Amino acid sequence: MSDTTQRLQLCRIFPGGQFLRYLIVGAWNTLFGYAMYAAFVMLYDHIFHHRDLLLIVDLASITAIPINITMSYLCYKFFVFRTHGNYVRGWLRCFAVYGIGMLPPLVVLPFLTRFFQRLPHLQQSAPYVAGAVMTCFTVIYSYFGHKKFSFRAPNSTPSAPPSPM
Repeated sequence: MSDTTQRLQLCRIFPGGQFLRYLIVGAWNTLFGYAMYAAFVMLYDHIFHHRDLLLIVDLASITAIPINITMSYLCYKFFVFRTHGNYVRGWLRCFAVYGIGMLPPLVVLPFLTRFFQRLPHLQQSAPYVAGAVMTCFTVIYSYFGHKKFSFRAPNSTPSAPPSPM
């Protein structure tokens, strides 16, 4: 495959600075989303008096998700994919992409938290490290889910949200 052909394929996948804008917004969304998750971990840890950390990490994740999805949707709509109209439909599609993408972390977060708790230097920060690890996987999945489903061009054929695995 020639160098020009490879560049053309990359331009089709990541048109006109879209990927750079996605990375910038993704960095913001990641920081915002992680801050929401961490804030809810601290809140629930205080409310439940350190009773069940594994339940707290899942509860914090579930609580933060609608706030994070709304922030992500607005940033992607206006800055990355630059779509117009269909606000409710696009927002619901974002929820579909993230909804499917949140299932693996809900299963994996308690296991990762327990794993990091076993490392002496990470015992106190285990839920935060586990959340950060899961965020890395979510970023990759969500780009393609939003590009192909949430914010696809109106002329494109409809498709289901991609499966996370």
